[in-house]
Amino acid sequence: MWAPSFAVALGSGDCIAVIAEVKRASPSKGVIAAALSAGDQAAAFERGGAAALSVLTEPKRFGGRDSDLADARSRSQLPILKKDFHVAPEQLVQARNLGASAALIIVRAIEPARLGGLARIARELELEILFEIRDEDELQRAIDAGAEIIGVNNRNLETLEMDRRTVARLVPLIPAHCIAIAESGYSSRHDILEAAAAGADAVLIGSALSAANDPAAVLTALAGIPRRGRLARPT
Repeated sequence: MWAPSFAVALGSGDCIAVIAEVKRASPSKGVIAAALSAGDQAAAFERGGAAALSVLTEPKRFGGRDSDLADARSRSQLPILKKDFHVAPEQLVQARNLGASAALIIVRAIEPARLGGLARIARELELEILFEIRDEDELQRAIDAGAEIIGVNNRNLETLEMDRRTVARLVPLIPAHCIAIAESGYSSRHDILEAAAAGADAVLIGSALSAANDPAAVLTALAGIPRRGRLARPT
């Protein structure tokens, strides 16, 4: 199934790109919008100026479903990230078949010996990968696997604690040729300015949008923050 490029959408332009997330629930906040229409949200996010979409399909902790991605794909031409605990090749095949442009891989959830193999399978499928990290070792593993898109999650998924210093510490270390995404805890222009100062190319916004009465208006208010870029790392 055709899908637009996630990396191109995030890397184009001079401003911080916003990835708008379809999110029914989360372990930290509980139920956010259980009855939402993924298609309606996707259309609203596109109207509001999102550069790309993220759709949570994980059912147990986030209340997601694969049909949400299909619904979003039917209502929007934006690139879509399938956000789930992807650990096996068949999950990547499913993501591509649903129309995802990219899939999430949480680096710490994959054995080091398997990470490069999953990345190769994704490339064969023409599926982009967002490698999610939380420390310097995971960053190096992502780079070694050929990462082109790297997300830094401020939230510790084991303790659910939030620390936005994680992005401030790790994003400047991401190679300049990669797309750097700041994840978790972003809901205001001040928050996005903070991510921009660290050198992020994009921010992922979930709960604040799914809970909003007018998500398109929220997105419009967050637009237009210039990106600052990152220095190339020495080789």
